[in-house]
Amino acid sequence: MQRLELRQNHSQKLTPQQIQFIKLLQLSNSNIDSEIKKELEDNPALEETENNRNEEVEISNNENYNYSQKRDSEFSGFSKESNISNIESFRESLLTQINYLNLDKDEITIANQIIGTLDNDGYLRRDLESIIDDIAFSENIEYSYNEIEEVLLKIQTLEPPGIGARNIEECLILQIDGMQELKNKHILAKKVLSNCFTDFKKKQFDKIYNKFEESKIEINDAFNFIKTLNPKPSGGLEDSEVTEFLIPDFIIKKNNEEFIVDLASGNRKININKKYVSIYDELKSKKNKDSETKKSYEFIKKKIESAQWFVDALNQRNNTLLKTMNTILKLQLKFFEDGDENDLKPMILKNIAEIIKMDISTVSRIVSNKVVQTDFGVFPLKYFFSESTIKKGDELVSSRVVKNYLKKIIKEENKTSPYSDDQIEKILQEKGYQVARRTVTKYREQLSIPVARLRREY
Repeated sequence: MQRLELRQNHSQKLTPQQIQFIKLLQLSNSNIDSEIKKELEDNPALEETENNRNEEVEISNNENYNYSQKRDSEFSGFSKESNISNIESFRESLLTQINYLNLDKDEITIANQIIGTLDNDGYLRRDLESIIDDIAFSENIEYSYNEIEEVLLKIQTLEPPGIGARNIEECLILQIDGMQELKNKHILAKKVLSNCFTDFKKKQFDKIYNKFEESKIEINDAFNFIKTLNPKPSGGLEDSEVTEFLIPDFIIKKNNEEFIVDLASGNRKININKKYVSIYDELKSKKNKDSETKKSYEFIKKKIESAQWFVDALNQRNNTLLKTMNTILKLQLKFFEDGDENDLKPMILKNIAEIIKMDISTVSRIVSNKVVQTDFGVFPLKYFFSESTIKKGDELVSSRVVKNYLKKIIKEENKTSPYSDDQIEKILQEKGYQVARRTVTKYREQLSIPVARLRREY
């Protein structure tokens, strides 16, 4: 027997407007322009009009400082084209330099393949047998191992020093070989790298002292010289198709005692196309509509509705972003005054959500991939939030403050007898920070600082 049952369920559905707002909200400045461009191309009911760059909107507040959002060409004149790097990459430099090596046609083919195979840090990590196969596949020519190696050795004489090395030992040795005048410490440094690199890397200096006849002072001189060599043979000239500076989402400037917050996109002004609305009104006013007129009317109506949703969502996005950034500015005012990381207060997403009266998930979408330009540099919005908090006396401080002090302790330690994590814990405790040893270990690892044994110097 079939049984009919009536159930009532509560469910929440997002409207198309809300979906569009959420989508726009999580877009960064580098993506919002392409989204606007796409909408302008897809919807004839939208148009972009010239914005008044000097428009200023004051935000009232009860504090003794004043915020404003100012749209000015000084802040908004970012273009990706102007940020493209014009620095010659190391690959381009190498291709220029091989013209002076008097290579024959075959050697040039091999050199081009090797240079194209180099990783962005300048190392050749692909084995020579594979390069032989690569050339055979692309040029239908098969070279011997020795032919490939001979050309590689010639490339390794070029600038920057160490280029084309197959490992870090070879990279450092190539830099020594390229020196015009070799002193005793340089020759000894090459011997250390050639024969004791593993011991040197692990800072097992006593083993190295026992392998050489030279005095500890002479060997330490060689150690100090090795530390001046560059382990990254590309010399910082990494190759990429397009190198761009990071484009911020917000710009904060201080004018006298007033902080000015602006959207770096310049608040592009997108409106409903008035001509399109006129056509819609005209079609709407017709009493007797034929089928073609009805189709046109419905089409235009949908486009105008869609355009209105987009404009509303875009305006809501911009207002929400500014409201969020202003709230962060207000809560972290001391940092924006002096740029000192130690002035960052403990702050979580919930703090912002409660002030701007929005859901925590909304705030999370905003801060997840946005950055702000300040007088002290460019920072991701996540930077201003605490991963965790630590008690210092009766106060709570950001974990970032503790990490900074931990770095200071390690920087100032005696390198011949570096502090263990237990010792660092005690020092922090003496300064009032209530931390456990496992927390010290966690923070040290997050800062990529090695254990005491590997920090020890001779």
